Amino acid sequence: MKIVIAKNYKLLSKQAAAIVVKQVKKKPDSVLALATGQTPINFYHELVKAHKKKRVNFSLVKTFNLDEYVGVSKYDKHSYHYYMFNNFFKYVNLKKENIFLPDGKAKNLVKECLNYELAIKKNGGIDLAILGVGQ
Repeated sequence: MKIVIAKNYKLLSKQAAAIVVKQVKKKPDSVLALATGQTPINFYHELVKAHKKKRVNFSLVKTFNLDEYVGVSKYDKHSYHYYMFNNFFKYVNLKKENIFLPDGKAKNLVKECLNYELAIKKNGGIDLAILGVGQ
């Protein structure tokens, strides 16, 4: 693991986005684990900027989000589905079939989690995980 210390949140977001851009250029079909919350918002905005400037192509990338609220519909504005689509997914060229998010409304949550883990394995495992720890 490489630890990077940034002077401030803005630089941290840019550095984290640069790491993802480098990963995707090196392996265009990278599998990314993505976090939600306040910490990565500017990071996602930096990735969107990089995509718009044609510095990164997400067309072969697969994403797996780390979590979702139990009992919350993906259409609810408080869901992580909503968060991801409105902060990142709808602004880049990720294919919908390459976006994986757990279903918080699944009838059988244990089965949902096992199937999610299986999908990660079927897609070759995680190449890079983006985690947020808050301030």
